[in-house]
Amino acid sequence: MNWLAIIVGALINMVLGSLWYAPFAFAKPWMSLTGKKTMGEKKDTTKTYAILIVSALVMSYVLMHFVQASGANSWLWGAKIGFWLWLGFTAATTISDYLFVGRPWKLYAINAGYYLVISLVLGALFGVWH
Repeated sequence: MNWLAIIVGALINMVLGSLWYAPFAFAKPWMSLTGKKTMGEKKDTTKTYAILIVSALVMSYVLMHFVQASGANSWLWGAKIGFWLWLGFTAATTISDYLFVGRPWKLYAINAGYYLVISLVLGALFGVWH
């Protein structure tokens, strides 16, 4: 495993997430759809960000594992691995939260869209840097 690539992937995940949910991107519709008044209403943001960092590292590690196991050796092959993992393990499994809880489809599109983009970007990165 290329641990530097995994750490860089986790950092890209965090940066892209902060851009995706920024005021100039999807923050306003996300807040409207979730009923939040501001982003990050939790009082213990240190714990929240620590958990986010660990989950970004886990996602990066697992994606790297699948890219390596597939033998991917190009950005396109890596992106395809990212897409299939996103489709099977993110898009397909999180949809029940929206169906049964009655959350809006637009919220699903915002959240799942973020994970699609990060899966494609990291998959492409790992396809050439593993």
